[in-house]
Amino acid sequence: MSRRIEIVEVGPRDGLQNESAVLETPQKLEFIRRLEAAGARRIETVSFVNPRRVPQMAGAEEIMAELAPSNAVSRIGLVLNMRGWDRCVAAGCDEANVVVCATDGFGIRNQGASTAEQMQALADIVARRKTEGGPPITMTLSVAFGCPFDGEVPEDQVIALVREAGALGVPEIALADTIGVADPWMVRRRVEAARRAAPDARLRMHFHDTRNTGLANAYASVEAGVDVLDASCGGLGGCPFAPNATGNIGTEDLVYMLERAGFETGYDLAALIETAQWMAGVLGKPPTASVSRAGGFPAS
Repeated sequence: MSRRIEIVEVGPRDGLQNESAVLETPQKLEFIRRLEAAGARRIETVSFVNPRRVPQMAGAEEIMAELAPSNAVSRIGLVLNMRGWDRCVAAGCDEANVVVCATDGFGIRNQGASTAEQMQALADIVARRKTEGGPPITMTLSVAFGCPFDGEVPEDQVIALVREAGALGVPEIALADTIGVADPWMVRRRVEAARRAAPDARLRMHFHDTRNTGLANAYASVEAGVDVLDASCGGLGGCPFAPNATGNIGTEDLVYMLERAGFETGYDLAALIETAQWMAGVLGKPPTASVSRAGGFPAS
């Protein structure tokens, strides 16, 4: 099997934003550089959110200023609104990932805006980029499978937002299981529906492993034809505004599963494990990802 699966590393952003420890900028930079050395070629590096609300994400501009430009790596900045877009452009990010919440319940608590207001912000950012330039824009639709406040999220509600983003010309749209409630059969149905709604957009999937279904959902996505998946080294992650949400699927777990099956990812599994164990020492807790605990196979 020679099919390549692109893994977007989200550890420095989604992975760290829910940790009780607030890392210093040099520690974040070391994490990013280790991940890039391990094979990360698209990496969610910083988040342009209010540091008073999410202190773990402070120092975005300083981090980008310290990273040498690279043609080999695309460094992504997370954006919630026009202010975030302006900061992302000024900082020189290679991509801007605009997050829209699929429900008002989560949107008001997470971003202080309704879903309609967030979609308008996305449209305004797309328009600004067309007239003024800036990095490529992707969109992540959070709580696309279930919301901690509004409960079940109907497929029609999700697909209407995907269709709207596709009509705006957003080239990549991610469906995010922010609180880890999806099952593989739901994933397949939503992938197929999203593809029909936005046929020109590339689909990306983002799974948290809160209920131990993350890898199964990643498998279902690949089987449904998805070629881009988010993951977090060590299984770090969570959302400060989503009660009990745990980390993303571990990058090393996903790499192990895919490469053992014959897919290509471009990652160095041993280097990922070493990076996860290093970060575990920094945070003072063991990695969540199973492969960093058990090791690869056959053992080297």
